[in-house]
This record gives sequence, structure tokens and C-alpha cells, in this order.
Amino acid sequence: MAQAEKALSAPVKREPMHLRRIEVQGFLREDGLLDVDARLVDTKPYTFANEESGEIPAGQPLHEMLVRMTVDEHLTIVACEAVTLHSPYAECGGGAVNMGVLVGLALKAGFLKAANERLRGPIGCTHIREMLQQIATVAHQTMWPVRERQRARRLAEEQRRDPSKVVRAEPGEDDGSIRLLNTCFAYSSAGAVVRQRWPQLYTGDQPAAAAPAKEDATTG
Repeated sequence: MAQAEKALSAPVKREPMHLRRIEVQGFLREDGLLDVDARLVDTKPYTFANEESGEIPAGQPLHEMLVRMTVDEHLTIVACEAVTLHSPYAECGGGAVNMGVLVGLALKAGFLKAANERLRGPIGCTHIREMLQQIATVAHQTMWPVRERQRARRLAEEQRRDPSKVVRAEPGEDDGSIRLLNTCFAYSSAGAVVRQRWPQLYTGDQPAAAAPAKEDATTG
């Protein structure tokens, strides 16, 4: 739902000094796996000195790193690669070649700690490590509609086998409640969103909302 137009307070007079852009995109592959591609770019609006090249011109990337993480339906990493396109030192690229050590980790609680342990210190690249949180989040966001499609197909198949049966998914089965409950302000168990979406999980002091009606699989 769109929010009313808002803005930060008016800033005092200031000079731009640094710009970081991070772009992360999720893909469903034809083999059923998911790819998450990420790109980080750091630039400065002025030319500055560099020990190796002499200087880095204004607008030219100081850092530019690409990462591709491939995960299966359980969000377990099956492949991970990275490349450094721009960096202040030629040796920086060595931190990108070790991303394969993340294979086997699952994008669940504790992932960042485990990933940072495998890519700790000189084994990895600081800026690539900084992208891991966003990559994991986008992987989950990419998997969500995939699971919704699978759920719809499963319910449709149950309906096909027995047209007289009203097929409904069990609350909490794969509706996101277990994963999202109490993870942020909006999904507080005492808040309005949970009261409306998952009344059986609501813990606030307002009357619980009626359970939302589920559409039959044939009407989606």
C-alpha cells in the first residue's frame, strides 16, 4: 500500500562526498534454482589521489563488485561467484575468488555469522561481505512467489482429485506467518497487520479479527 508522500527534513547547506549504489535482483532459472545477482558501486564526485594509478577521476568507480549466488528450493547455496571490476588496489580482486566457500550454507538464522566466518579477514572482501545481507533478503523475496505458485498448484491438484472438497491451506503452513511474526514493527504479534492476517496469532488487546476467507484453488 502506498504511503502518504513524506520527506526527510530540509538539510543544511552541504557538499556531496561519496555515493554508494547497491543493486540486487532475483531470478527463477529454468532448472528450478534461483539466482541472485548483486552489484555494488562506490564513486566520489571529485578526483582524488591513488597510490597505484596516480588518481581516480570524479565519477569513476572506486569499488565495483559483482556477485551471483545460486540457491535451491530450500534456500541452500549451491554456487556462488564474484568478480571485482574496480578497486583501489590490484590485489583487491583476490577477495572475490573465494566466494565458493559459501556453498552448503542455508539462508536462515545464523547465515551472516557463518558466512563471515568462512570469509573472515583476508580470506574475503569487505564490500562483498557487506552485500550478503541484501542478497539473502532478495533470495527470500524471490522464493516467496515461487512457493506461492507451488502452493496454488498443490491446492488445485487436491481440488481436481475431489471437486466436492473445499481445499484450504492450514494457517501457518506456508502463509509466511511463522517466518515473519515479530520480525519488525509491522509484523508485531500485537499489531494491526497480524490481527487482520493471522488472528489466531494475535496477542494484542483489541478483539481478534475474523479469520480471512480463503479462496478455493480453482478461483485464484
